[in-house]
Amino acid sequence: MAGDILTYNYTIFPWAPYGHQWRSLRRLGVVEIFSSNRVQKFSSIREEEVANFVSHLFKVSAKGMQSVDLKYLFSLLTTNVMLKLVAGKRFVEDARDMEAERMLFQEFTSIFFPSLGTNICDFFPVLRWIGWKGIEKYYKEMYRKRDEYVQNLVDEIRLKKTSCSADVPEIKGEGKNQCLIERLLSLQEQDPDFYSNEVIKSMAMITFTAGSETSAVTLEWAMALLMNHPEVLQKVRAEIVSHVGHERLLNDSDLAKLPYLRCVVNETLRLYPPSPTLFPHCSSQDCEVGGYEIPKGTMLVVNAWAIHRDPSIWEDPTKFKPERFEGNLEEKVGKFLPFGLGRRACPGETMAIRLVLLALGAAIQCFDWERLGPEMVDKTPGVGLTIAKPRPLEALCSPRSELIKLLPNF
Repeated sequence: MAGDILTYNYTIFPWAPYGHQWRSLRRLGVVEIFSSNRVQKFSSIREEEVANFVSHLFKVSAKGMQSVDLKYLFSLLTTNVMLKLVAGKRFVEDARDMEAERMLFQEFTSIFFPSLGTNICDFFPVLRWIGWKGIEKYYKEMYRKRDEYVQNLVDEIRLKKTSCSADVPEIKGEGKNQCLIERLLSLQEQDPDFYSNEVIKSMAMITFTAGSETSAVTLEWAMALLMNHPEVLQKVRAEIVSHVGHERLLNDSDLAKLPYLRCVVNETLRLYPPSPTLFPHCSSQDCEVGGYEIPKGTMLVVNAWAIHRDPSIWEDPTKFKPERFEGNLEEKVGKFLPFGLGRRACPGETMAIRLVLLALGAAIQCFDWERLGPEMVDKTPGVGLTIAKPRPLEALCSPRSELIKLLPNF
C-alpha cells in the first residue's frame, strides 16, 4: 500500500519494478547522487554540519556535565546534512530559539519520519477495501503533506534558476556545486520526458528520507552501546587522539585512518540494522529460494536482523564485540548486509557510513560521556520499518579538557 500511495507512481527506485525504468532510476541515483566523486564533493557539507552539532553540544555543556537528548540532536544533524544536499538549505538557518526549533522539528519529523509498523494490508489486501484502521487515509494525508513540502523546494529552486538570481548556496571551497534538485532541473532541460516533475520529487524524497532517518538511528544505537561499554569508547578515543590529536576537529579525510571506529559502526549495524527486514522484494518469475517454490509476483522479505544474530554464523551473536570486524570485511559478505546486497542494495551506503563515522568520531573526540545513572542503557529495540530506540537516548556530556580552547571556535 505504501508503494501505491507514497512513491510517485513507483518512480522512487527502491519500489520501482525491475525493468528499464528501474535501471534508469538506479543509474540516476548512483551517478548523480551517490557516486564516489559526488560523495567526496559533498564532504564539506558533512564537516560543516558536524561542526554545528559539536558547537551546539558545547553551548549546552560548557559549564559542566549536562543532560542532552541525543535522539533529537542526531536527527537534526542528519536532517540538515541531507536537506542541504538535496535542496541547498538547512532545516533552520538561524536557530536562536532552541525550543521553537525543537517544536518545528517535531512537526517536520511527524510528516517525513512517522513510526510506521508492518502494514497488515500488504499481507491481507482485502483489508484495504474495508479501510482497515484508516491506514490508507493516513498514508494519503502523509503523501499530501510530503508532496507539498518537496514541491515548494522544487519551485523555490526553479524560480532562482529562471530569474537568474543568486545560486543555491555554494559549498565552501569548491566553487559552484549544485544541490540535487538543481542538478535534476538542469537535466530536465535536456531530457524533459524522463526527468519529469514526479521523478525529480521522488529522487529528492528518497534521498532525504532514507539518508536522514537511518543515519540518525545508527548514531543513537552506537552511542547507547558505547555508554554501556566505556572500555570500547576509550579505545575509539585513543585511536582518534593518535591520528588526529587535540588541535583540530577530525574531518572526512581522517576516516580511513580510524579502522576501530569503523569496526564499532559495523558492529552497531550488525546488532541494530536500521531496516531489519530490508526493502521487500518481489519475484519477477517463478523461482526457488531455499528449497521453496516461489510463484511469480510473491513478496519476499529478507530478515537481516535474524541473519546478523544467527549463532551458526556469528560467535556470541548478541554481544557487542567490534573486534569481530577487524580484518577483511569481504569475508562477511552474505552474512553482514545492513544495506542489502546485489542490484537492490542501498546505493547510499558510502554516504551514510561517512556521515555516521564523522559524527560519532567528533562526539567522542570532543566530549566525555556518561549514562544518566548507574543503570545500563536499555537495548530493547522498537517496532517499525526502522529499529529506533523506543525511549529517546539521553546522556550526560561535558567538553573534554584538552579541547576547551578549540571548541568555542566552531
